[in-house]
Amino acid sequence: MLKCALRFLMVAGLAAGALSAANDPFIGEWKLNGAKSKLIDVMKVESAGGNRYGFDFGGGSAETIAVDGTDQPGIAGTTLAVTVEGDSWKVIRKKDGRILLTAFWKLSNGGNTLKDDYTEFGPDGSSSNVKYVYQRTAGTSGFAGTWEGSSETMNAVIVLRVQAYEGDGLSFINDSEGQTKSVKFDGKDYPNAGANVRAGSVTTGRRVKEDTLEMTDKFNGKVRNTRQIQLSADRKTLTMTVNVPGRREPDILVFERQ
Repeated sequence: MLKCALRFLMVAGLAAGALSAANDPFIGEWKLNGAKSKLIDVMKVESAGGNRYGFDFGGGSAETIAVDGTDQPGIAGTTLAVTVEGDSWKVIRKKDGRILLTAFWKLSNGGNTLKDDYTEFGPDGSSSNVKYVYQRTAGTSGFAGTWEGSSETMNAVIVLRVQAYEGDGLSFINDSEGQTKSVKFDGKDYPNAGANVRAGSVTTGRRVKEDTLEMTDKFNGKVRNTRQIQLSADRKTLTMTVNVPGRREPDILVFERQ
């Protein structure tokens, strides 16, 4: 999860010849280097009257709830709770009673900067923390408005395993996120799997060349992001450049071979 980008580290035609599983340079175990990575995020908060607000965290539709600290229905079978704590807001998302994430928002004195101390909790009990700084791009006061931000520090232990899939395909497995993306590079949509995957989530893969892949994630037919996955010349570093529709800058995720 980790906002939109790590909600998971994840066309037609085959640009390079198919590789056998034994020869594919992407296969292996990769660990995120948070110091070399950068996450971009856009979120919108809209007043709906009284203490009710609509929250759009990039899913394309707002979750409208009362800011009263109670768990209320959210997207994909989750609940969302927002509590006012002085001049800050605490955001908690749960599924089946288990906390998926917490976020602590604090406004600057002028109200044009928002700091977010964001933590996600994996099914295995692991946690990943990112501290974001957002700038207001719409709205005039309070938390309501449009906010564009980037990660300042990232303390995320994320291991990505890449394995062979049906001969010349690949599976990208993130156990801490509970998600697996398995594709063959034939331009077809392949359903994603895992406890945290929404029904209707698919991935299409294209091999640009031996050391470069292009992956497109879709939800109910709509493109959610497109990522280029590039290996370094020495095959020891894997870099994902993630472009999300409507964002001016991509996420950059740098992994090192273990």
